[in-house]
Parts: sequence; C-alpha cells; structure tokens
Amino acid sequence: MGDRPHRLILLPLLAAPLAACIPASAPPHRAVAPAPTPAPTPGYAPLPPAERVTGGDSRPTWTLQPVVPNAQRVEASIHIVSRGQSIQEISEITGAGVEAIRIENASSTPFRLVPGQRLRIPAGLYHRVGAGETGIGIAQAYGVDWGEIVTLNALSEPYILRIDQRLKLPNAARAQTPQQVDIAARAAAFNLDIDDIATGSQPALAENRAPATASAAPRGAVTTAIAPPAAFSGRFRWPLDGRVIAKFGPLAPGKVNDGINIAVAAGTPIHAAADGVVAYAGDQIGVYGGLILIDHGGGWVSAYGHAQQLDVRRGQAVKAGAVIGRAGATGQVQSPQLHFQLRRNRLPIDPLRQLPAR
Repeated sequence: MGDRPHRLILLPLLAAPLAACIPASAPPHRAVAPAPTPAPTPGYAPLPPAERVTGGDSRPTWTLQPVVPNAQRVEASIHIVSRGQSIQEISEITGAGVEAIRIENASSTPFRLVPGQRLRIPAGLYHRVGAGETGIGIAQAYGVDWGEIVTLNALSEPYILRIDQRLKLPNAARAQTPQQVDIAARAAAFNLDIDDIATGSQPALAENRAPATASAAPRGAVTTAIAPPAAFSGRFRWPLDGRVIAKFGPLAPGKVNDGINIAVAAGTPIHAAADGVVAYAGDQIGVYGGLILIDHGGGWVSAYGHAQQLDVRRGQAVKAGAVIGRAGATGQVQSPQLHFQLRRNRLPIDPLRQLPAR
C-alpha cells in the first residue's frame, strides 16, 4: 500500500554497544527496578510512586471496548440530493461513509450539496462505529491493517472516530471470531507500530461530545478520547544527552530505522522534546518495551522507546524538558538506550534534522 508509512525494522549493528536494532528471535526484556526519583523539573508534575508505570498498563485503550463486526455491503449507486439534505443524512440512507462519499465525488470539507445534484455512492464494505471503539480494535475485528483503513477513508488528525460513523473497509476484510481477535490482540505486542498507536488508539465519541482536556497530573487512567494540543511551537529539544549509535534511514538491505538510537546509562532521565499531550505510555509493544508517545499538535508526534520507567500516563499534559521517564534496556535490545522518533502526518522524520546541532 503506497500511502502507508513504512514500519520500523531495526537491525543489530556493532553487536555489543548497539542494541538499537532488534533481532527477530530475541525475547522482550521485562522492566527493571526503577531508578531513584529525579529532582523536580519545571513544568513537570510527577506521579506518586504507587501510580508510576514500570511494567506498562495491563489494558491499553484499544482493548477496552470489544468491537462487534457489523459491516454491511453497499452497492454502487447514484443518489439524487433532496432539498435540505446533509451528507450525514445521505450516509445514513445509503449506508456508505461520509468520507468515502466525499472521496468518490472529489469533494472536501465543507461539502456543498445542491438539490437535484447526482452523488456517486461508492460500493464497499462499511463498518458502523460503536461507542468507545478504536481504530486498532476495528482493524483487529476484521483482520486488516488499520493504516489501510486510514488511507481508504482519508482520516486525519486528531483521528477521533465518532459513534455511528461508517468506515470503509479494505476488500480483504472478514469478520473475525472472538478467538481470532484475541490472537490478534496478543500478536499486537509485535505487529503494531508507532503510527498505529498514534492514529488508532482513540476511543470513539458521540458527534456532539468534546474530547477530554489534557491534565498536568491525571488522577487516574484516561480512557476517553483526548484533545490534541491547539498548536505546536515548531521547536524540539534533545530528550537526553548521549551518543547516537543508530541514525535515521536505511541500515542494510530491507532494514530501516524510523528514528535514532542514543546510548545512555540505565536510569538516565528522559525529557519531553516539546510541549504536548501524552498519547500513550505503556509496554504493550514488545519491540519497544517501555514506550511513550507525545502528541505535539500540527501533526507532530514524538516517541521514546526502551524506557525502564514511565513517569507519565495517557492524557497528561507535559512541557518541553519535563522528565517523562527513565531510559533502560526494555524491549528487544540488549544495552541501555533511547529509541527516539519524530513523525509528522504519519510519516517518520529524521530527528537529527529537527534537533539543535551539537
């Protein structure tokens, strides 16, 4: 699929010092004992020790609401627009998704309708989104790639699905049994990537309901959709000091690094590269171990992998320079380091082109 950003594949280079790259057969490392609590940092509201995540959340947001496959087949047709009809009403009548209708008729938001207008209704299989469902959950329910659903429906930031929204599914979509979905969920520890989590982990909301506002110190787990930052400053800072042991881009035939890897001592504080909202903090993705994703707004997302301690949680607002966790050797690596990514509009960007020169 041409529009799908490539997935991270890391390769072991220089074996001993560089564990940035991941041999497929190596088992994930479990989190190690947390390092001492760092000194307070301006703009940082640390979680109480009892609430810190050192082994990852047991229930990531994309598994909280089981998805019941309800997709219906829609045949291609022509719809004649009546006076006062909205595209949402036409979607309800025809069963096709709003986004798919817009794409089929080469139109963008706002969609201007004229009485008597002939709208082409695209054929396809459409899933009707239920309360709390996530993109990842929907993809697993049909055995398809969430990134392909994003492309088919031209979804964009903040990737918050709405209840009763109809998503067009890939041709290969087939309703999975509960057992197949369970197997897919367990396999997600190795198959999901950063783009999946950044775009497909927000629970669906009612059309008239606003997403939750980020808090500097959430009292508990945030399980609803989270509002992204209103704006991005456009500047990033280094998340920590250390030697870059793997750069962005091709490493070997068929092997690509979507970020950079920085060698550091275990327990080194990890700092937020810019202001933003924590989109994910956990260890459900085996490759990365302890992983934090921060949404900075404007399509920018930063990722911090292989952490041994996570000091933030989903839905938490952080300032640039705030300590968000401690570096370690979790995931499929053998030495302490930080895997750091920057993404814009789902595409990985070379962090060395965005960070201050050293």
